[in-house]
Amino acid sequence: MEKEKIIIIGAAGRDFHTFNVLFRGDAEKEVVAFTAAQIPYISDRIYPPELSGKFYPEGIKIYDEKELAHLIKKNKVEKSVLAYSDLPYQTVMEKASLVNSLGSDFELIAQEKTMIKSTKPVIGICGVRTGVGKSQTARYVSKLVKKSGLNAVIIRHPMPYGVLKEQIVQKFTKLSDLDKYNTTIEEREDYEPHIKNGFTLFAGVDYERILRMAEKEADLIIWDGGNNDAPFIKTDLLIVVADPLRAGNELTYYPGATVARMADMLLINKVNSAKPEDVERVNAALNSINGRADIVLCDSIISVDNPRIIKNSRALLVEDGPTITHGNMKFGAATIAAEQYGASSIVNAKKYAVGTIKDTFLKYPSLDAELPAMGYSVKQIKDLEATVNAADCDIVISATPTDLRRLINVDKPIVQVYYELSPKSAALDRKIEGFIKKAKK
Repeated sequence: MEKEKIIIIGAAGRDFHTFNVLFRGDAEKEVVAFTAAQIPYISDRIYPPELSGKFYPEGIKIYDEKELAHLIKKNKVEKSVLAYSDLPYQTVMEKASLVNSLGSDFELIAQEKTMIKSTKPVIGICGVRTGVGKSQTARYVSKLVKKSGLNAVIIRHPMPYGVLKEQIVQKFTKLSDLDKYNTTIEEREDYEPHIKNGFTLFAGVDYERILRMAEKEADLIIWDGGNNDAPFIKTDLLIVVADPLRAGNELTYYPGATVARMADMLLINKVNSAKPEDVERVNAALNSINGRADIVLCDSIISVDNPRIIKNSRALLVEDGPTITHGNMKFGAATIAAEQYGASSIVNAKKYAVGTIKDTFLKYPSLDAELPAMGYSVKQIKDLEATVNAADCDIVISATPTDLRRLINVDKPIVQVYYELSPKSAALDRKIEGFIKKAKK
């Protein structure tokens, strides 16, 4: 019997996990290719034999998604599986239309089918879009767990952008591990704050192996999600965060609305930066799709490590890359900090962009004043450094959660921005405390 030919359409993360859980051991199906998009430098690689298993002794080639149509025709592909996140519904259906027009089925796999069962209690933190405040929520929850005396271990949604056979399982306990694994700026943004807070964090590619290693150390596991994806691990409590600064997105992005429907508790973050009518709009939308979940309003509290030098300064603003690129956020925490602490003016970052950073501005026309902290390669980090040095400004206000001062050498002072979750009621704390009591039994 001839094997069913499959392509997995992805972006280095969900795609690999879907393969590992559903296709790696299936002798009746053949994944002929992965395609990659959204993140720079992740195509033209091999999913290696160390990960692909016995049916793929030479691994599986990863192609740029631009080659999808050619690959379907060449390989007579019967099914194309979408396995990446934070896509507008229009884009999802455009991909479906292309795939179907070539005679291939287009499949969206239910997230539940790829969730691995843990032997330990699991709290999941996810979002309806990238940049809603998942990681600050995970930090808030992890501190509550730590205060209770339980040992919480963080498992982070994957960002396997490097040499895949070296990223099968990654364990981070100290900042030097970020260098050990040659992490990108995006990875550092999500890993570094947890490490500084004293937590062990696992990430990588093979989440069955990752989970089993984490279980040996953990009393309780916290899933810190990526983009608007669902957890890879079956959760006992799922908290999903929404963002009124992009009101309406909670119902129009895949798979964010699916995750919101699955939630046990919904948080509306950044209330202190949003218009009241947008908060109400998000509240009504979430309630319309998930009336059983409690909805908690939260502020995102901004602080900086050197407020004195911001006042009356011309500031270059650096933001978390994914949030203001494919996340479509119009402004971030650096803008709020500049206003809050009295910067005299905002320097237009686009004017000074060089190399791959300039390419990023061309790819995302909505970018303007703020500089995305892109750093997916050594060259891109160097281009980021050159862009900052070229800018005619007095200071840099950096709201990427990683400390850029460890990565780039610049000729002007960098002020680091911090943002922490502040719930406007005790409902979140009560929910976590109740969960902890059950976990201790």
